[in-house]
Amino acid sequence: MSRDVFQTALFEINREETRKRTEEELEKARVYSKVGIVRREIKNTPSYEPREHQGTNAISKPCEDVAIHNAQREMELKQAFERVEKGLRALKRMERQIIEMRYLDDEDANDYNVYSELHLSERSYYRRKSGALYKMAFAMGLEVYIADETA
Repeated sequence: MSRDVFQTALFEINREETRKRTEEELEKARVYSKVGIVRREIKNTPSYEPREHQGTNAISKPCEDVAIHNAQREMELKQAFERVEKGLRALKRMERQIIEMRYLDDEDANDYNVYSELHLSERSYYRRKSGALYKMAFAMGLEVYIADETA
């Protein structure tokens, strides 16, 4: 494979998948900032099921499993929130306003409400929103590349 083909394949971005991953990260950050983490609880009710009289040597540790899940989930959400904050710092003021109003402030906000409130034309709004999402994707390390399989 020639070097030019490799470089072209390396930098070709799957725009739709990149946008999708960025929006998912923004949703995680919104939920974390509004609700925090909803901790999983342990079930203490025994299960009465008939079982064979052979030992399985399997050890059930429900307390440990729940504690590990809660700690991992909290760490994942906190990291997502920090990545979004880092991505927001990479944006211009208007782009930051668009992202915050559309994705972080209120779950009921739609594009029409945001561009009307910011006094932007529809075309200008979508152009700025698209640019902001891709800047954030690069700042957060969420970009998705297309592999060139013909080379």
